[in-house]
Amino acid sequence: MSNTRDTMYVETRVPLKEVMRVNPTTIEAEATVAKAAAMMCRDEVGSCIVLSGNVPIGIVTEQDMNCKVVAQDLRPSEVRVKDIMSTPLITIDADMTVGEAAHMMISHRVRRLPVVDNGKVTGIVTVRDLLGVANELNEIMSDLIVINREESYTMGVCDRCGKMSDELVSLDSIMLCKECREEEHLR
Repeated sequence: MSNTRDTMYVETRVPLKEVMRVNPTTIEAEATVAKAAAMMCRDEVGSCIVLSGNVPIGIVTEQDMNCKVVAQDLRPSEVRVKDIMSTPLITIDADMTVGEAAHMMISHRVRRLPVVDNGKVTGIVTVRDLLGVANELNEIMSDLIVINREESYTMGVCDRCGKMSDELVSLDSIMLCKECREEEHLR
């Protein structure tokens, strides 16, 4: 139980700065949805942070475009980003951790969090980014488990059969050769 707790502590204490994407795609509130879509395609992202001046005021996502423009049969070149953006913009401070970001995403039901440092957007973190950290840590933990399970061999005399072996392994406090270990498993 304590191992799980320790693992969660390591996993969630990763600084957000380590996983966030820097220089997220931004767009002015007065820009058209067509321009936002073009920028998202260019940057291969699913959202643009909407700015008024340099102040982040909302976010426009592919879902916003699909539900509020395409599904309504509106022209993307005639609709302003400010009219379809999601607000209020939920942001996270750059000094926070992966665990804190995950809790914010869950409590606010969002999949993206712009990262703010001194009032300026410096990055963005997505659910995928957080899952990538979790997967990487899980792979490392799996490797550590395998390493921990590897048997170390010792050279000497088998306690059961008395033969010399360079593959002795301690089993129930006695040193057994390969043949005696196999016999033990068959019992």
